Amino acid sequence: MINRISITGVKYDVDEATKKYVIKKISRLDRYLPRHARKTASAEVLLKEVNRAHGNKYEAEVIIHVPNKTLTAKDSTVNILAALDIVEAKLATQLHKYKMTTIDHTGRHGMLARFKRGYARETA
Repeated sequence: MINRISITGVKYDVDEATKKYVIKKISRLDRYLPRHARKTASAEVLLKEVNRAHGNKYEAEVIIHVPNKTLTAKDSTVNILAALDIVEAKLATQLHKYKMTTIDHTGRHGMLARFKRGYARETA
């Protein structure tokens, strides 16, 4: 679980229900993190109310700090909770890509690697 989550409202009062929803959504993103990054990951959540010509809109921006990288996602909709859902989906994709680039996928370690190497020697 991403432990350090700071929630800030800009021209928007963040109530208790919204805080719980943000914590639920953002802390769930740790399943996409590699194990080495789970302890040090932190998140900043900015919730803004933006007055536009067509009416009020809400903007959600989430910044996740992981080792050697900062991931950012931003979206604005009529509903703040919908904006958080969209931002969560965007960050899940970014975290999946981060995980694939940081983990060694050569297949040379682990329990089955010993058997694969032994099999390669026998067949050669």
